[in-house]
Amino acid sequence: MKIKGIIPAMVTPLTKEQTVNEHVTRQLTNYLIQSGVHGIFTLGTNGEFHLLHTEEKIKVAQCIIEEANGRVPVIVGTGGNSTEEVIQLSKQMEAIGADALSVITPYFIAPTQKEVIVHYEKIAENTSLPILLYNIPSRTGMDLEPETVATLAKVPNIVGIKDSSGKFDNIQQYINVTKEDDFSVFAGTDSLILKTLMAGGVGAVAATANMIPDIVLSIYNSWLKGDIEEAEKAQEKLQPLRDTFKYGTLPSVLKKAVEVYGIPVGPPKLPVSELSGDALSKVEEMVSYYKKVILKQ
Repeated sequence: MKIKGIIPAMVTPLTKEQTVNEHVTRQLTNYLIQSGVHGIFTLGTNGEFHLLHTEEKIKVAQCIIEEANGRVPVIVGTGGNSTEEVIQLSKQMEAIGADALSVITPYFIAPTQKEVIVHYEKIAENTSLPILLYNIPSRTGMDLEPETVATLAKVPNIVGIKDSSGKFDNIQQYINVTKEDDFSVFAGTDSLILKTLMAGGVGAVAATANMIPDIVLSIYNSWLKGDIEEAEKAQEKLQPLRDTFKYGTLPSVLKKAVEVYGIPVGPPKLPVSELSGDALSKVEEMVSYYKKVILKQ
């Protein structure tokens, strides 16, 4: 199974009481699949994996896997600080039918590159599922170096990386050092989707696709047809949504945007609070701008 294309970094729908909203999780899964996305990425940073306990993670993954029902691959985040904890959760996700795993680097402790290689190798030994590395140094305090990725790309079931460093140079280096391997590099920063594709990447794990999957997909589909001008126009259309992310703690803005747009994904998990006041007004204006102007272009 070669994973490629546009894969939404799905938010986790919650009720007002802070529990997993199974009904809306299924609704959002269907909305995304019916839009034509190439996979679902759940329990990443925008999915608030770091704020959910194991039972909640399993419930979210189970809902999405059941609802997807084989229509697209489901990539489940099982990353954590302890190698043992990641192995345990990865086995549980494999048992309920996940198609692939995403494993973020450990955080808080910032291990050395040698330590992180051992971490990933041990996880890979304990699952038969394909593994996507996940690099997001602004949140974890550590960066996967190109040489480390080149080493891990030789592990048979480590099949790719999602890079959310925001640095195109990083993506370019990952592509260069893994050219000889069957290894996939995904943009994890939505402003770099087209640049990544043009450099030899295979797609994007995109947060903006929660609200506007059609626009994100048109970047990929236009690029595939060789219509770079159209792809560039679609890439630019993501900016008004991305510009609002500064108005709240991640992922409060994205969740509110998706809710105002039409799918009631609910609040973020505490301690992150829901948007209100000026921040809420700005998000409402942005969603209205998409509906009235951008989507009619």
